[in-house]
Amino acid sequence: MAETRVGVRELKAQLSKYLRQVKEGRSLIVTEHGKAVGRLAPALQSLDEKLLAMVRSGRADWNGRRLEPAKAAARAKKGHSVAELLLENRR
Repeated sequence: MAETRVGVRELKAQLSKYLRQVKEGRSLIVTEHGKAVGRLAPALQSLDEKLLAMVRSGRADWNGRRLEPAKAAARAKKGHSVAELLLENRR
């Protein structure tokens, strides 16, 4: 996603609007006389916060239910380790 460029005067005039965009996960380049002078970026978020921001901004959809645990794709034969299977498979 391309970063939005915003002038200092515009940023001051509509700060709430731009802070909402940052809360949604977007980054802003702050310019002065057309030259970049800074960047507003979201604070570090937990994975849950990032996912909820994606849902709020429409970049993801979630029905609210927990995912079922994934089933193992393969199992080691009795008497063998997974490491041995990987080595065998690489030959």
